[in-house]
Amino acid sequence: MNRVERSEKKYGELFGAYDSSAPATDPDLIEIQNRFVFGEVFYHGDLADTLRELITLVVLTANQTLDQLGAHVGASLNVGVTPEEIKEALYQCAPYIGFPKTMSGLDQADAVFKERGVSLPVESQKRVNEETRFDEGLKVQKSIFGDVIDQMHKNAPDNQKHIQQYLSSFCFGDIYTRGGIDLKTRELLTLCVLSALGGCEGQVKAHILGNLRVGNDKGTLIAAITHCLPYMGFPRTLNALGSINELIPENKE
Repeated sequence: MNRVERSEKKYGELFGAYDSSAPATDPDLIEIQNRFVFGEVFYHGDLADTLRELITLVVLTANQTLDQLGAHVGASLNVGVTPEEIKEALYQCAPYIGFPKTMSGLDQADAVFKERGVSLPVESQKRVNEETRFDEGLKVQKSIFGDVIDQMHKNAPDNQKHIQQYLSSFCFGDIYTRGGIDLKTRELLTLCVLSALGGCEGQVKAHILGNLRVGNDKGTLIAAITHCLPYMGFPRTLNALGSINELIPENKE
């Protein structure tokens, strides 16, 4: 198939048949978009369409491009992503973009769920309580970043130790320990969110190494960042790829 045929096939799988007769104010850009996104980018790498759609959801949420988010929630359901997985992907955004933006994304998802007859709330994926959230979070955090986390807690100035506490108990305890999606997926989605935000190269690099520790190789990272390209543009894509190449030189995985 050429890219036009591929784009029509993939678009149909995600959204249903494209109505080319529908009025459009910018048909040229829509054609460029569909052929690039669904005829090229969606076919690069070995990522499953379910994972591609989760990546799309978190990047759209990070960018607050909410008009497109609802359509991709529907596409996610169409290719087999569960409501629980969609919710967990969006929950994963909260430590990095804040609660208000995350809730705006969840509002879009809930609207689609209601249209599709999905019962809300979905099944809770909570795995910690008030007594265990710090210890369990620290355990997950160290599994991703190693014993350097102990040094970060130890070396933080007294007036900033609470930030390290929050990282372990909230980011990794409340969020990363949840069910619904596995650790490899959560860490890959985090890298995509940070890349989409821009200006987070320090954190991007940390999570590139974290991805390697949880089993995502360089090919997977490149495929994921490539998939982000249509939604976050070339500058942030090239910055993320530059960090990947700096930390994982070719043939040095």
